[in-house]
Amino acid sequence: MQRTSRSRTDILAIILLGFMAIFVLRLFWLQVIRHGEYVSIAKQSQQRNFTLPATRGEIYMMDQGTPVPVVLNQTVFTVIADPEVVKADDVDDIEKALRDVAGGETVGDVRAKLTRDKSRYEVLARNITRSQAEKLKKYEYSGVGFQRGSVRNYPEGSLGAQVLGFVNAEGKGQYGVEQQLNERLKGRDGLLQSVTDVKNVPLNVGKDNVRIEPKTGDAIALTIDRNIQSYAEEALKRGVEQAGATEGSVLVMNPKNGQVLADANYPTFAPAEYYQAKDAAVFADNTTMVPLEPASIIKTFTMATALDKGAITPDSSYVNTDCIQVADRTMCNTLRGLGGPTNVQGVLTNSLNVGTITFARQLGDGASINRQARDTIYDYFHNKFGFGEKTGIEVAEVPGLIYSPETTEGNEVRYSAMTFGQSMNLTMIQVATAFCSVVNGGEYYRPTLVAGTITADGAVKQEVNKPERRTISEATSGQIRDLLVGARSATWIGAGDRPGYTVGGKTGTAETVTSTGEYTARETVATYIGFGGADEPDYVIMVRVAAPGKGLNLEGGLHASPIFSDIANWIIDFMKLAPKG
Repeated sequence: MQRTSRSRTDILAIILLGFMAIFVLRLFWLQVIRHGEYVSIAKQSQQRNFTLPATRGEIYMMDQGTPVPVVLNQTVFTVIADPEVVKADDVDDIEKALRDVAGGETVGDVRAKLTRDKSRYEVLARNITRSQAEKLKKYEYSGVGFQRGSVRNYPEGSLGAQVLGFVNAEGKGQYGVEQQLNERLKGRDGLLQSVTDVKNVPLNVGKDNVRIEPKTGDAIALTIDRNIQSYAEEALKRGVEQAGATEGSVLVMNPKNGQVLADANYPTFAPAEYYQAKDAAVFADNTTMVPLEPASIIKTFTMATALDKGAITPDSSYVNTDCIQVADRTMCNTLRGLGGPTNVQGVLTNSLNVGTITFARQLGDGASINRQARDTIYDYFHNKFGFGEKTGIEVAEVPGLIYSPETTEGNEVRYSAMTFGQSMNLTMIQVATAFCSVVNGGEYYRPTLVAGTITADGAVKQEVNKPERRTISEATSGQIRDLLVGARSATWIGAGDRPGYTVGGKTGTAETVTSTGEYTARETVATYIGFGGADEPDYVIMVRVAAPGKGLNLEGGLHASPIFSDIANWIIDFMKLAPKG
């Protein structure tokens, strides 16, 4: 009996030891062998990654040298939820609370989102205010959290809308500097990796917590002066309406450094309410995005090329006729009946197409705009003045088009038309920038909208803009300035100019191209470009007025130059420019 009892005890001990060994092995398997796997599972259920949104850089315009904010950030909140944590009994209450507090426009289909399978992150509402977020937090719903963010605020309303652009619902810059400088403005998001409680709230203490702080985007100061921009927009709107046109653009530049002081477009829009715009075309900056045939303002550059090459002098003359034969084409002046000896000044003053063709022929054999003449024109127009190439300005732009003489299209007929601004497509920023070089002594500055970045103490860290190349000699530049002053003062266009100041410019009236590819004078685009100042050019202004599809005959002298004069006279007072002498 004792032997049997001991045998049973031994067997029981062996069985218990076996079970203990199994438990120990199982614990070893779970706690040692599969430790990392279960820690990972635990982290997945307890740890969350939260994006810490970077603050987007603000945008400033200048106010007589002082930066003032025109694009700010307004704090808003996004309501998020983890459907696996949200209690089923709370779903209807959460939806009701969101609609009562945040309103129907910012709230999606809450029930569908909270009952969706395999989702751990759902956005229930966007762009709610701080006060709305505080009201919702008081309900303390499990699994519902709040992410802080921001939307753009525009204290100056629609001022400079096309230059600024806007930020869409996904937080990405669209159009203007918001798009082109998006990488600089958006900053870098941070990261919070933290264990959360049952309500998805991060716990402050945790050895595995990771926090990477966000980096705020650059605060950018534009070269745009908000006063000049505001007046340019007002003058443009008045001028377009008085002309009976439907759209227009104005560029104001500092010819001494390439800075854009105003970039106005009409019609315009409100960046804060961009989604209400009926036509997306209003978002585009027409000074950089819409090429045009600049018409007779190009005569300035044709004369500058011929003068700079020594092919003509300011005293050169020819016998003017109403028309001239070019290969198999006949090209004529718009203003007829001015036959007889005519000099360079007469060509610009009366805008004579025959004159520019005749003087351009002097770049070659004198009888035609041959290959030698075309090569010279292309060298100046494309390589020096930058026509048909992007300028590098800090907003989206198109290159335009100018044909090389090496192509079939770059023949004598086309180049003859180019001498008076047809058969080429250029942007306003290309023409205005090249014009700055023509009147400033021959230095070409890349056009710029960015003055620099705002430092921590509110000052502007300037971005220096140095001249890139020489277009014409200083002597030629002086000759062109005199000719432009003569062209303006010799006509009624300059009658309203302030005495004591030097103001010069050139009109342009561009015929539009029909669907059959032919030019028609029944619908035209008016342009004007000019400069002004005391002893040297202090500003350059270019104006475009158009009415696409309306069949209006718009003229540079009648419809574009009054806008130039309006802005030019105002800017003399604003800049406090002293008269000559």
